[in-house]
Amino acid sequence: MIKIFAKNPRIQLSPEAYAQLRLSVLNRDAWCCQNCGARQNLEVHHQQFRSHSGNDSEDNLTTLCSYCHSAEHR
Repeated sequence: MIKIFAKNPRIQLSPEAYAQLRLSVLNRDAWCCQNCGARQNLEVHHQQFRSHSGNDSEDNLTTLCSYCHSAEHR
């Protein structure tokens, strides 16, 4: 017998809720890239990609500068 497991649906945050979460992550990370220490062009990065069932929780998000964020996706 083969068991098929359905993916857990991801909860889509409203734009306002995601903006609040983003600010919370930036504050937690002291507005500093967690890879190189840059303090400009900061972005919030999903450590486990949403496309791989990563969620929008503070535990799965980190602050990266745009350069380090691009490098993570290469």
